[in-house]
Amino acid sequence: MNIPSPCYVMEESLLRRNLSLIKSISERTGVEFILAFKAFALWKSFPIFREFISHTTASSPYEARLAFEEFGSKAHTYSPAYEDSTFDIILRCSSHITFNSLSQFNRFKERVASYPDPVSCGIRVNPEYSEIETELYNPCAPGSRFGVMADDLPAKLPAQIEGFHLHCHCENNSDVFQRTLMHFEQKFSPWFSQLKWINFGGGHLVTRKDYDIELLISTLNDFHNRYPWLKLIMEPGSAFAWQTGFLVADIVDIVENKGIKTAIVNVSFTCHMPDCLEMPYHPQIRGAVTNEAPDAWKLPDTYRIGGNSCLSGDFMGYWTFDHPLQIGEQLIFEDMIHYTTVKTNMFNGIHHPSIGILCEDGRFELYRQYSYQDYRDRMC
Repeated sequence: MNIPSPCYVMEESLLRRNLSLIKSISERTGVEFILAFKAFALWKSFPIFREFISHTTASSPYEARLAFEEFGSKAHTYSPAYEDSTFDIILRCSSHITFNSLSQFNRFKERVASYPDPVSCGIRVNPEYSEIETELYNPCAPGSRFGVMADDLPAKLPAQIEGFHLHCHCENNSDVFQRTLMHFEQKFSPWFSQLKWINFGGGHLVTRKDYDIELLISTLNDFHNRYPWLKLIMEPGSAFAWQTGFLVADIVDIVENKGIKTAIVNVSFTCHMPDCLEMPYHPQIRGAVTNEAPDAWKLPDTYRIGGNSCLSGDFMGYWTFDHPLQIGEQLIFEDMIHYTTVKTNMFNGIHHPSIGILCEDGRFELYRQYSYQDYRDRMC
């Protein structure tokens, strides 16, 4: 199997496993699950997705175009702020448009109303409750720029507003959603009779092994029984591509400083695995064990892993291997498809990993290889 290095490799069988599970939840609840491009946007795999889901969610004109032109259906679009110059693209490519504020809605409502194709409008609301522990990802933190709070909504919604959108989860389990829903209902149920749909956003990690699917299903069905006229939507990103592939890299050098051994690889945390530094978290490396003890570096066959950018903090550690690492050896970073592939950058002009899929029949299909021209053309 000729897989280049470095390369993101998605495994079709694992992707289909996740998609099948998500479809089964949708069928048992009547809730529509749509794919959030902010977490996964490898459009060459969209034919597989279309076997299981019908719609996607976008947060920018480019993502909206990707939905319309490559996925083949109009997007459910939300942005913190729309711009005059690109709003016509949003209209052309969207079936639903959620506004972050009433001022944004008022600014664009006439353009939506005069557009020849029907577009359903919604407002993002802020339930002022979230159990997200990493502040960087918490949209309900004090002073958040996301969503309208209940105290700021008029008793009678504008006639064009047909839905509410909330997003306040990040890889959470269904018990967190259940508690969030209680707060959401307490604050916003007075407006439910005026709505046609509610989008519960993303961050619902339904494909993680410890996720309580039955609790999610009962919670959604109970909510639907209380408000049967509402169409319910969920738009997880990570859940679709969770544990569906890896990043393969080569060790290009091993350096030692005051007893700390660092294996430098031909990828970069800051360029190719940015969530590891932002979240932060240690990715799993196949055949190694993560060791976070202060003196882990003293253990045999234990290494930091360093990226190949000139950023001083482009490293993580420590991992203990079952053998001494060698230059030229390959490392496989697990679960590197969701978010990672959409957040990469070309800082330092570092070679971008290729992208491909390991098909169910064992073939490797190369989706894309990157070159100097890709870097050059971004810089002009």
